[in-house]
Amino acid sequence: MNDVSSDVREVTGTAFVVAEFRARENEEPHPLYRDNVVPIFLDERTRAAADRIRADFPAGEHMPRLRTRYYDDRLDEQIANGCRQVVILGSGLDTRAVRKAAPNVAYFEIEDDRTIALKKARYAANGITQPMTLIPGDYVASGVIRMLAAHGFDTRLPSFFIWEGNTMYLTRQAVMTVLRDLKENLGRFAISFDYMDEAVVEMTTGDAGATAFVERFAAMGAPWTFGFHDLTALADEAGLTIADATTMGNLFRTYWPGRAMQSVIYDHYGICTLTSPA
Repeated sequence: MNDVSSDVREVTGTAFVVAEFRARENEEPHPLYRDNVVPIFLDERTRAAADRIRADFPAGEHMPRLRTRYYDDRLDEQIANGCRQVVILGSGLDTRAVRKAAPNVAYFEIEDDRTIALKKARYAANGITQPMTLIPGDYVASGVIRMLAAHGFDTRLPSFFIWEGNTMYLTRQAVMTVLRDLKENLGRFAISFDYMDEAVVEMTTGDAGATAFVERFAAMGAPWTFGFHDLTALADEAGLTIADATTMGNLFRTYWPGRAMQSVIYDHYGICTLTSPA
């Protein structure tokens, strides 16, 4: 087992929690996906942190697993349709640059410098040599396209952006800034991202488990600050087209038809793909 406990203090705790949740799908008899890379980041301490966040609220663990399948499916589609560059914003401990490596497809990740340093060290220690460009920094403050262009990204090539587990930590202004940056500087592109609605962020769903879950993230220094429900209005404001939109509830019912959801939060949690205008 890899000893990463000493690194936990140096990397955003939510990255380890989400990685733990994602890894647990590997234990299912019929998993939604396989992620055999993510265990290199995990140990007893990260498992304990994830268990504290999950507590008695299974949805907290299930939702990252459902969204992983959604993003993996969209990524497979984009690559099949000619995508040449994949960008993962706020990537945390995402492993798609390794799991989904493909000929003539370049991967770029943007994340804080401590997380990037950890990923580089863990990949090197485990002999993972797939080419990827890991960019340290704050994409909201510095600008997505500006950061990418400084590291070899070609704005003329068809590109796909994965923005997983980020929007709820931002503001509406920051979300719109990112989307407009892409719209104004790229040709053919798509971006997939997930988002909570206002009721979850404001803790007014009436679901005690959902409220406690949000409070636990806030207690570890990662409060959710932005939620919305009108995706059409947001896409119109950004000048983008909705190619696909659903909820975690719909994904749950599709992938796990025999299970009980047990929380309303699934239907308050959206995921979508927007594309550049035709």
